[in-house]
Parts: sequence; C-alpha cells; structure tokens
Amino acid sequence: MLSAPALIVICGATATGKTGLAIKLAQHLNSVILSADSRQVYREMDVATAKPTAAEQSVVPHYFVNTHEPSDMLTVAEYQTNVQNLIRSLHRKGVSPLLVGGTGLYIKSIVRGMKIPRVAPQPLLRQQLEAIDQAILYAMLRQVDPDTKIHGNDRNRTLRALEVFYVTGRSITSQQGESPPNYRIIQIGLDCPSLEQRIQQRAKQMIELGWEQEVRGLIAKYGWDLPNLDTLGYAEMRQYLQGKISLAEAIELTILHTRQFAKRQRTWFRGIPEIIWLNSEAPNLVEQAIDLLCRTTG
Repeated sequence: MLSAPALIVICGATATGKTGLAIKLAQHLNSVILSADSRQVYREMDVATAKPTAAEQSVVPHYFVNTHEPSDMLTVAEYQTNVQNLIRSLHRKGVSPLLVGGTGLYIKSIVRGMKIPRVAPQPLLRQQLEAIDQAILYAMLRQVDPDTKIHGNDRNRTLRALEVFYVTGRSITSQQGESPPNYRIIQIGLDCPSLEQRIQQRAKQMIELGWEQEVRGLIAKYGWDLPNLDTLGYAEMRQYLQGKISLAEAIELTILHTRQFAKRQRTWFRGIPEIIWLNSEAPNLVEQAIDLLCRTTG
C-alpha cells in the first residue's frame, strides 16, 4: 500500500477509539504500534490510563507500553530519542509504524522534530520543587519563562520546565525549536459524536476493572506522594482513599476532569492543519482510513 516507509499517526481526545482503529490498521499493514500516551509507559497503571489490554497487545506488537516503573519519570526528550531510533530501525525493514495516542506533546516531538533540552533528572532539585504548591510553582515558571505554553494545572511539565531552567540558566522555551523528519507522515484524527457518553461509561466501568485496587497497590508500593498519583483518575481515587470524598464523588470528579482534559486535547489537535479527521463511529471507519492511506500515499 505504502510506496515508501512512512509514519502513520492516530490521534484525538481520550475515549475516541484510537486503539481499536490502530490495531486494525496495523494488522492490515503488517505493522506495529508506538504508544504516544504519557502514562501508558508506566507499569501497574492500567485501569485509569485505559491501557491496551494484554489481549490487544498480543494481536499487534506494542512499543512504549509498560516500559517504566511508576516512580521512574520519563521525560519527553527520552521518549523522543527512543521513538526516533525505533522508527529509523523499522523504516530500514520497510515497516511503516503507527504512532497512537492523545499526548499531543509526545506526538509533536516526533512529527515536528522538536528540539528538546537534554537535561538529566535532578532528584534533589525536584524534591525541593515538589514540596511547593502548584499555583506558586507555576507563578515561578511564568517569572522565568513568560512565553511558556504549559498549562497552569500541568504539574509534571511545570516541574520539568523549572528543572531545566535551574540547571541551564535558560528557559525551556528559549531552548526549543524544530527539525522535522524527512519521511512521509500521515496524521489521522478521530472525532466522536458520543464522547460525553463514552467518558461517563468508561469512568463507571473503571470500578469493575479494579480501579480502587490498582490505586491502593500503587500507594502501598510507592507511597501517597507518587507524582503519577497527581494525574487524571488517580488523584480522584486517592482523595477517596484518604476519606476526603465519597466513591460516587470520585467517579463524578473523574468524569468532569476527563471532559475537561478531552476538551484541551481537542483544542490542541484542532490547531494542527495536517490532521485529517474521521468520525470514529462511522460503520466503515477502517475502510475510510485505509482509503485515506491509499490516496495520501498513492
């Protein structure tokens, strides 16, 4: 189908069906899936990240899933280097991989070839910064990097940006640029008319899938202050386990925060003109995607 090795991106908001489409396309192309999800790289974080199941992963090779311990934070620079190296290796074999996920920064780092400061993690500095409230941290970041595009609630990226500044003496924004790859990239975005209902259904199903047990296990092994417990689906359950809210409130908060997160994802991806959008609920979605690949590469 593809005249030369390329990169196929499947992106969109959470709960739009990216995994399902990607698996079918990968089977059709005899290809592999490279996860572009900033939390699915962590072991033991399965339910609240909607990680592909073991059965799904057995159908098609998945990379960058379950590669790190929850306490071993993966930087965007490390992710970019690892993915770029694997893409080069796959292209030499004539394979066109699928980059699949909703973490816009991960995807951008690959398709735009973002130049990212290679600053090693600074445990002592990070420990000092983590003791500071997010609102104060973000104010600190705005002082040293007034042009930052980091969202005020994104604690992990705020911490990383401050870490880079204090190590290099320069803002992370001033050190960034782009060097796009020379291979062909086809970007497919998924829209979902019933996204609201899907988000509600997923949040309620998380209880049956072992959401509470998963978070209890993470707390028992890594402690209450594990940074990944500050993320969507984990922060709400932690509040419940701390006795601050009821289980019903944890579910409703997760639904609310997921809706807000999905809105931010849509805004991010809608700002990328190269993305071709498909309706994820179309009965012939796979056929549309395959036809798109044929037309785009033909």
